[in-house]
Amino acid sequence: MEVLRVMRQIDDRIVHELNTTIPTASFTRKVNAAETCKHLYDSLLESHASRDGAIKKCIAESSAVVNLLREERQKDSDDMTVLKQLRKEQTKLKLLQTELNVEEVINDRSWKIFNERCRIHYKPPPKK
Repeated sequence: MEVLRVMRQIDDRIVHELNTTIPTASFTRKVNAAETCKHLYDSLLESHASRDGAIKKCIAESSAVVNLLREERQKDSDDMTVLKQLRKEQTKLKLLQTELNVEEVINDRSWKIFNERCRIHYKPPPKK
């Protein structure tokens, strides 16, 4: 989870980033706002894709472990060690699935802020 926190720094700092890089109307001649917005857009896309991939990879790995532990438990339903491991891994899997929802909220917030500040400076390419 620490890794996700570090990976989410761009989203946590988007307001500050935009406030310091996108000038007000009176200072627009001194900064290339279109280039700045394009760079931020590319950074957000890369960051969101990276985090989404990392979370989904962890979910796949955790699901595989849960399936293995379920098989072990079916073989020996009295083994409390396996039961504890299964419960722990199921909790981890639920937490990871929740992180996908959290990720969606964070991404939506970041894109909303980006669009509010950059819509007049940069128009992103249409999504495929």
